[in-house]
Amino acid sequence: MSTLYRTLTGQSQKSHHSEQSTNTVQPTLTKTTTTDPLTGTLNHLTAAQEEKLDQFKAELLKGGWWSPTGVNGKATHDDGTLLRYLRARKFDVAGAIGQFTDTEKWMKEQRIVELYDHFDVEVYERARLMYPQWTGHRDRRGIPIYVYEIKGLDSKNVAKYQKESEHYKKSLPHHKSLHTPAKLIPLFALYQNLLNFVLPFVSTLERPNPEVPVTNSTNIVDISGVGLTQFWNLKAHMQDASILATAHYPETLDRIFIIGAPSFFPTVWGWVKRWFDPVTVSKIFILGKHEVKPTLSKFMDPKDFPKKYGGELDWSWGSLPDLDAETLAALEKDGNKGWVRGPCLWLDGERLVVGSENGKLRRPDSEVEKHLPIVYAADYTEVPVHPDRKASKASDKFHTSAPAVNGTAKPHYTAEAAAVKAAPDGLTGAAINADTPAPETKTTPTPVTETEQTSEAPKQALLSPEKLEGKNLHSSPASGSAVHLPSAQAAHPAVTAEYISSNQDLPSQKKPRTLR
Repeated sequence: MSTLYRTLTGQSQKSHHSEQSTNTVQPTLTKTTTTDPLTGTLNHLTAAQEEKLDQFKAELLKGGWWSPTGVNGKATHDDGTLLRYLRARKFDVAGAIGQFTDTEKWMKEQRIVELYDHFDVEVYERARLMYPQWTGHRDRRGIPIYVYEIKGLDSKNVAKYQKESEHYKKSLPHHKSLHTPAKLIPLFALYQNLLNFVLPFVSTLERPNPEVPVTNSTNIVDISGVGLTQFWNLKAHMQDASILATAHYPETLDRIFIIGAPSFFPTVWGWVKRWFDPVTVSKIFILGKHEVKPTLSKFMDPKDFPKKYGGELDWSWGSLPDLDAETLAALEKDGNKGWVRGPCLWLDGERLVVGSENGKLRRPDSEVEKHLPIVYAADYTEVPVHPDRKASKASDKFHTSAPAVNGTAKPHYTAEAAAVKAAPDGLTGAAINADTPAPETKTTPTPVTETEQTSEAPKQALLSPEKLEGKNLHSSPASGSAVHLPSAQAAHPAVTAEYISSNQDLPSQKKPRTLR
């Protein structure tokens, strides 16, 4: 059996906002320079990362983009959300500000919140069949498992989906006048479901590291039975989701396991991977036929992945999420029985059913607003997984700086130590992440001039949120798309995607190449 390599994750290409602010080497800020795989996540920040988070908040507060008391007396965005943007930009504050503000502008232009809260249930459910679907289960770290079967996405079904999307867009008072491609509008809603329902919901459940909010998903992509022509025809469909995630939903993808690769796949992988950004490619594991069950079992309990892939879960593509007893009990606190179709939110520790049926809202906006904002539960915060681990007011890191302990900011050091002590048999998500060794690589550091070492990063100019109406800063490669991307992508650190297979499955398997 081939070695399973842990690829470089948790980082994204530099933003055009930060090209001049990352000249100096900052070895303490990235996940690749520490023995803790959770470094960079909440309650696992180094002292340097803690300072960057405080700086990020201060700059956003100054520009009117974030407030610690902005929505119903709560922070407009919690720390788990802010850290996604910092990780995506390797804790470069200027770059994170650029992506964060671009996303806020895009959400306002597209009225994303209103779109999702009012989205038609039937249109939503049909769109759900075109993209990865949550099984209702989680991996060993508590991350939700999504499955994506590609075979059924033939040209006929994709064309039908696009036609229905065009019809739906015309029914939307605001969006019908926008240049946004109709096929993207349901995709916006599906991403909002991940971000505002599934992830905050599973963050309230038991997991090895309850001090870390769940902010990403694991995906099993089944490409069995897919021909070369179908692959090519699906290029735009799959790129849409990747572009959107890279631009406006950073760090929401943990791993992708590709299974069922046809015999020609090693040959075409070289051009298929060019459809996606390097960070997405770095998170892909391509599994040979005999590697599916043993590899998935390392990351997921067999009871949590489908029987089709060697697991024990009785779930098939197209089905609604299948919830275990613990998950179902937590979900039904709102008084509804079982899974509810269509858009939902997770607010104040309960499911709020939103969306519309036959043109009528299932919940008025005024009722939703009372429960805002969305918060990702994590121990040692104001909204803990376990009530006895709630953070005190005195531990507000934004208002008080803490001294470092062994290179880690004190609040995070304390939370991390408590989590290890509380974990059964010492099992934590960090232990699961670190279980698989990464290949040794040699890197040559880029020389840094004395001028670069002493120069200060330029101030990021922030545009006030009040001046956003009608502003469209960047366009994605897709013609007419309203998904914002940097106008120029800077160089990305070398990353790799690994084949996981036996020699019999993929005879042309070679040593993984480094992407540049």
